[in-house]
Amino acid sequence: MPENATLHDAFLDELRDIYDAEKQLTKALPKLAKTATSPQLRDAFESHLEETRGHVERLEEVFEGMQEKVRGKHCDGIAGIIEEGKSIMEEDFDELTMDACLIAAGQRAEHYEIGAYGTMIAWAQAMGHTDAAALLQQNLDEEKAADKKLSALAEGGINQQAAQAAHPAGGREPAMAGNSSRNRR
Repeated sequence: MPENATLHDAFLDELRDIYDAEKQLTKALPKLAKTATSPQLRDAFESHLEETRGHVERLEEVFEGMQEKVRGKHCDGIAGIIEEGKSIMEEDFDELTMDACLIAAGQRAEHYEIGAYGTMIAWAQAMGHTDAAALLQQNLDEEKAADKKLSALAEGGINQQAAQAAHPAGGREPAMAGNSSRNRR
């Protein structure tokens, strides 16, 4: 960034960052889909991959609308989240637990993107970049919908099925010593 950078410069920096993040996710989402055992989860990842490709196209429209060269800046944040997802996929979890963990990995990425898009929309609006704000809002809306879909899959059975596999016959892990009612005053 230039010396004495402005909000416009910060906005372009964030735009380049999220552009790279979306490009990285177009490579990561197929791996999540391939690893998922739940057909609904696989479909959710595959559907979001198509949306993510659309996010890249909208971000390119934002660059063009601002007469800026389309280019990314390596997004360390999403790279770390993707690396965590790869680590999860290398674990030897049962199928139900793997799906629950894949949902968690997917939601980490969604939450990162939701935060980035929210900030960028606020900055675009403050600077009067209404066309950019509208395009970014479309991406944000799809990220929120993807997060909601993942939550619905988790809460709609995947988490509970994984929990039941971990604790058959309704058994639960014993309470931790510090959490008993005797220890609370």
